[in-house]
Amino acid sequence: MRTTQQYLERRWTALILLCVAQFVVVLDASIVNVALPSIGKGLHFSERNLPWVVNAYVIAFGGFLLLGGRAADLLGRRRVFIAGLMVVAVASLAAGFAASQGQLIAARAAQGLGAAIISPSALSIVTTLFRDGAERNKALGAWGAVAGSAGAAGVLLGGILTEGLGWEWVLWVNVPVSLVALALTPGLIPESRSESTTRHFDAAGAVSVTAGLSVLAYTLLDASSAGWGSTKIVSLLALSLALIGAFVTIEQRSEAPLVPFRIFRLRTLTGANVVGIMLGASLFSMFFFISLYMQQVLGYSPIHAGLSYLPLALTIIVAAGLGGQLVTRFGFKPILAAGMLFVAAGLLWFSRASVGGGFLSDILGPSLLAAMGLGFGFVTSTIAAVSGVNAREQGLASGLINTSQQIGGALGLAVLSTIATSRTSHAIASGTSLPHALTDGFQSAFLGGAVIAALGFAATLILIRTRDSRAHVEMANAEAAPAQA
Repeated sequence: MRTTQQYLERRWTALILLCVAQFVVVLDASIVNVALPSIGKGLHFSERNLPWVVNAYVIAFGGFLLLGGRAADLLGRRRVFIAGLMVVAVASLAAGFAASQGQLIAARAAQGLGAAIISPSALSIVTTLFRDGAERNKALGAWGAVAGSAGAAGVLLGGILTEGLGWEWVLWVNVPVSLVALALTPGLIPESRSESTTRHFDAAGAVSVTAGLSVLAYTLLDASSAGWGSTKIVSLLALSLALIGAFVTIEQRSEAPLVPFRIFRLRTLTGANVVGIMLGASLFSMFFFISLYMQQVLGYSPIHAGLSYLPLALTIIVAAGLGGQLVTRFGFKPILAAGMLFVAAGLLWFSRASVGGGFLSDILGPSLLAAMGLGFGFVTSTIAAVSGVNAREQGLASGLINTSQQIGGALGLAVLSTIATSRTSHAIASGTSLPHALTDGFQSAFLGGAVIAALGFAATLILIRTRDSRAHVEMANAEAAPAQA
């Protein structure tokens, strides 16, 4: 039985394990994109049903994040993390062996559930292993580098595995990684949980918020195909709002709420989550539309498109590590503001993409700008969201920022897809050729993403407290002073 001190001495090795787990979580959301045509042929998916291979994962992930984060606080962060790894391993194995559309979609939803358990519990373990200040900033810089680059890595790895071994391996790749992580976890990660005297789980709150967020994610993802004004979408939006409203009512009356609303009195935490929504909305859609632009307009193969993401992935790794260091020196507010400006500038540049363009003229420059913004923004919004939060509520704070980014991503993709589709349809109706019509739609989507990122910049200036940002710097400097002495 290891002591707390022995675990702390191994915390940097534990961080590698936690980053690998988060890499798998983010990878699962993107790795199947390139494999979708092969999956469609193998299991006879229709064009309408094929996107649900991705959507099933995203809905379960976004819907269960808050529950996963709070479960980590109450039941034990290591225990919940291990449970999440087991769910992902079993679900990934089942997904690769799926013999029908229904089996694959169900397995992908189970993968999303496992990811929603892993991600907030792993992040809350990071924030409890590393003290608030310079050390945690460095750890979260590494976390952000891995998580931010995993989306781009997924596109490349998905192309290689699909063409080399078959689409099943895109799903099976998680199994050995999860098993190794399961074997290493007990020796590297200590158990920790909330020390609150009241340990009621708030089942009514858990059911209402999970159902509300899941229905909201489903609605946003289906809106572009069903139509925003359709009876189905309006009804589902009303249902999701009613469920979330019921959740708020339940929480206000609960003795031990799933989400204690007093946490939102922390203005910086609230502001970080608002910015997290806008960061997710602008960047999730960027990855989606860049992939379509490269393959549908420029004619790139899946592997060519994946390789084109490498400069972006490498820049995210550098920017996330640098962002963690800059926060220690300047505070999280100016670095987050700079990150949102970089994202806005990169998307504005992407909005000038052309039919006759190429990698150097239309992709490389804006990719590097947006990647700097993603690296800065992802790390600093996470630092701000968990800074100053009590140790017993780190899982909750981690679940909140993850949920904000995921719901923001679903919302942004739904809105910007509608804008792109509408613009493309209008261009085709007026006699424009398909490549030019598609490019018109992508340009509009990128411009919309730039506007969202600019709103995120404004929200950073207004909602993130300068006093909290400066206090974070003072804490980091106070932490570093004894070490230098």
